[in-house]
Amino acid sequence: MPATRCARPPGLSDHGRCADHSGMTSSNRSNAALAARDLKHLWHPCTQMHDHGAAGTDPVPLLPIVAGEGAWLVDADGRRYLDGISSWWTNLFGHAHPRLAGALAEQAQRLEHVIFAGFTHEPAIALAEELVRVTPAPLQRVFLADNGSAAIEVALKMSFHYWLNQGRGEKTRFIALTGSYHGETLGALSVSDVALYRKTYAPLLLTPILAPSPDAYEAAPGESAEEVALRRLDELRTLLERHAHETCAVIVEPLVQCAGGMRMYHPRYLAGLRRLCDEFEVHFIADEIAVGFGRTGSLFACEQAQVSPDFMCLSKGLTGGFLPLSAVLTTEAVYAAFYAEYNAGKAFLHSHSYTGNPLACRVALETLAIFRDEPVLARNRELAAHLQQRLAPLREHPQVADVRQCGMIAAVELVADKRSRRPYPAEERRGLRVYLHALQRGALLRPLGNVIYFMPPYVVTTAEIDHLVDTALSGIERAVAD
Repeated sequence: MPATRCARPPGLSDHGRCADHSGMTSSNRSNAALAARDLKHLWHPCTQMHDHGAAGTDPVPLLPIVAGEGAWLVDADGRRYLDGISSWWTNLFGHAHPRLAGALAEQAQRLEHVIFAGFTHEPAIALAEELVRVTPAPLQRVFLADNGSAAIEVALKMSFHYWLNQGRGEKTRFIALTGSYHGETLGALSVSDVALYRKTYAPLLLTPILAPSPDAYEAAPGESAEEVALRRLDELRTLLERHAHETCAVIVEPLVQCAGGMRMYHPRYLAGLRRLCDEFEVHFIADEIAVGFGRTGSLFACEQAQVSPDFMCLSKGLTGGFLPLSAVLTTEAVYAAFYAEYNAGKAFLHSHSYTGNPLACRVALETLAIFRDEPVLARNRELAAHLQQRLAPLREHPQVADVRQCGMIAAVELVADKRSRRPYPAEERRGLRVYLHALQRGALLRPLGNVIYFMPPYVVTTAEIDHLVDTALSGIERAVAD
């Protein structure tokens, strides 16, 4: 089935009439025309631009999107695509959500931005109050930044600077999990373990101490996810016994290592990690940038282990997918280590021009209000159960090594050999075949290598989940056909 043209795939519920895109298919504003204009000047992220314009090949399409409607995106030619990955995991309540759009428009009429050093404003104040209310105690202090990588930078610097202010300047290193990913600024990359990035930028990066991931996919025969977590905690203890004296913090993505392949693990690891950090006097940094705000079934993933970190990093869904904003929450004890007379030289050193942007803060506040006013998590549990049921048959597929799920995040691992879990060679780009097939069928599924994953907006219907899964099923058959 080709990508739908201002129409719904059969059986899917309506998200409202297609917007009036009159003029969008004129000669200079069609998909082809806009893509050609783009390729003259723009350089896109996480993209080999050659894919979009290789002469003599069938290039990967570059799709100009002109509107969003609920869980759908609309291109310049009027075709619709079901956003199965929430536009890089940011969108919670659908595109052009009226409450969020209204809050943004109202704030824009009052105050668009103001320096956040020496000045403040009510959207930031109210947002901080609400974040403290909904996150686990004793998180009490909120430092605002403008994207997820910046939040990681803030947490790393704040942890190091805390120990420096405490007279423990020997603590300069960080422990991260194998397979981890925390962003693409240099500090965030320094605590990531993605081989391509580390190989390319190695001369610029700090060297982390890597702890074996509690990834349940790495379980020994007969070993449960919980047993993997406990075994990995023993290995983490050994690392801390050797390195705690030089370690500022342990940083993890709670429950799901997203960009590392949607690797998932048992909450017992988080509970044990909290105890070990307390025992060895190192901080616990929770990167909830992708997994926060209901993605894993609870508002924050750490809640499932009943733990609170020393630093919680938030972004992506914080504004419902509308604007860049991030927040780092920490404790009163951390804040106190920086609170001193000016001449003591203990102030935290981090500032970005758009820190505390009022537009983003106001939209984030409205995002949290939707969680408060509507049964979002309860509905998500119903949607997650339907997604799980639909994906279950794939467990028997000869080229599927694993089907895993944590709340509204699900992943299917494609392999060349199921018994040995031998992966397909990366250069075969099997996942890309699924992506291209999905676009033809009116769906956005952008795999991580050969991991096909689902992370749809929370407004998705069961019929739309069916469309995503059916599209993935047929795409996988095509991808593994030779």
